[in-house]
Amino acid sequence: MTTAHSTRPPAPGRALTRWSAWGLALLIPSVLLAAIAALSTERGSRCVAYDECPQVPGALVYGSLAAAVVAGLAALLWPRRGWTDGRTWAVALQWAAQVLVVLLILSYGG
Repeated sequence: MTTAHSTRPPAPGRALTRWSAWGLALLIPSVLLAAIAALSTERGSRCVAYDECPQVPGALVYGSLAAAVVAGLAALLWPRRGWTDGRTWAVALQWAAQVLVVLLILSYGG
C-alpha cells in the first residue's frame, strides 16, 4: 500500500544517467577553462607566441576527448535497466578521460 508521503526507490541506473549527463555538460566548459588557465601562464604564452610547446602528443589529447564523449554517450543512451555494470564502467571511463584531457591541456602551461 502506498501513501501520499511514501517514496519509491529510484529506478536502477538513474544516478549513472545523471553522472553521465553532468560529465557531458561539463566537458566543453572544463576544456575551455583549462585552456585559458594554461595560456595565461608564461610558458603557455611562449607556446602560442614562439611555438615552444611541451611535447604532449596531440593524438593523446584528442583520443582522450573522443573517449570521454563516446563513453559518456554510451552511458547516457544505454537502457537503464540493462547491464548496469557496463554503464558503470562507461561512466568511470568517461570521467577518467575527462580528467586526463584537462590535465593534458594544463600541462601546456605548467
